[in-house]
Amino acid sequence: MRVISNGVKKVGIIGLGSYLPKKVFTNADLEKMVDTSDEWITTRTGIKERRIASVKEAASDLAQKAAESALKDASLKAKDLDLIIVATITPDMQFPSTACLVQKALGAAKAACFDISAACAGFVYALSIAEKFILSGVYRNALVVGSEKLSSITNWKDRNTCVLFGDGAGACILASVKSGGIISTYLGADGKNSHLLTLPAGGSRLPTSKETVSKKLHFVKMQGNELFKSAVRIMSDSVDKVLRKAGLSCKDLDILIPHQANIRILLAVAKKTALPAGKIYFNIEKYGNMSSASTAIALCEAVKSGRIKKGDIVVLDAFGAGLVWGAMVIKW
Repeated sequence: MRVISNGVKKVGIIGLGSYLPKKVFTNADLEKMVDTSDEWITTRTGIKERRIASVKEAASDLAQKAAESALKDASLKAKDLDLIIVATITPDMQFPSTACLVQKALGAAKAACFDISAACAGFVYALSIAEKFILSGVYRNALVVGSEKLSSITNWKDRNTCVLFGDGAGACILASVKSGGIISTYLGADGKNSHLLTLPAGGSRLPTSKETVSKKLHFVKMQGNELFKSAVRIMSDSVDKVLRKAGLSCKDLDILIPHQANIRILLAVAKKTALPAGKIYFNIEKYGNMSSASTAIALCEAVKSGRIKKGDIVVLDAFGAGLVWGAMVIKW
């Protein structure tokens, strides 16, 4: 295995944490709400259940709990944080940023804070941004969180979308490391296909009105078939490109942590990249699609369960609305 090293300091993950709401919402529960079945959902998506946040929980609350877990894992105090980035498409509100609300809750008074909106690829985008701040010497460390309350923008009468989504948050602490760390990153976007996955109303294009509410334009709208084809092609290509940037190939990969969108997408990516299923981490059955939180939580679980060990080559691979995508090679 060949890993590029240019003598420049490396940035790695020194702490991980996650938070999942207590409420488990099963396919059997959905059968009581819409015309669907456990068999239909499982066959088409691989999802058996998902977590749903309470009415009192917002994205910042989920993010705070994940962040506290990551700080503890890193043996770091909130007051020592230099930067907080929250990736989310379900912020508490348009402004202030969810990151500022997390800063307040944690007591991380000296941290610079901002959110990014890169949908399901948000966690990888945020990791890449934080890495550059640390490499440049501007900051010593960063808290990166992917946090989503997708249940708040889900139309529970639309059986094509309501079966897919869940709530949760995953967090990590980045800092300089003596060995391993982030090796390469590949980010991309395709705005011409932005219409395939949208939340139409609530912004400056379609401000909230009686009409937008009555037309249910404040819920996720998705063109699933076209998204499926794009996801398989782009996620497979991203794995290849980010590994080549690192001077590696698929045979060097120990584990792939993909965005948990749909089991058929993930299996198609495995086939297209010639990766055995045993090298791919799956948790979609338990949580569904949590947008920016999916990859973060999967990474945290893979490490905590021992699936990722010291020295492993890990690839994060995410794709979402925008269209946007991101992949990252990390030596653990």
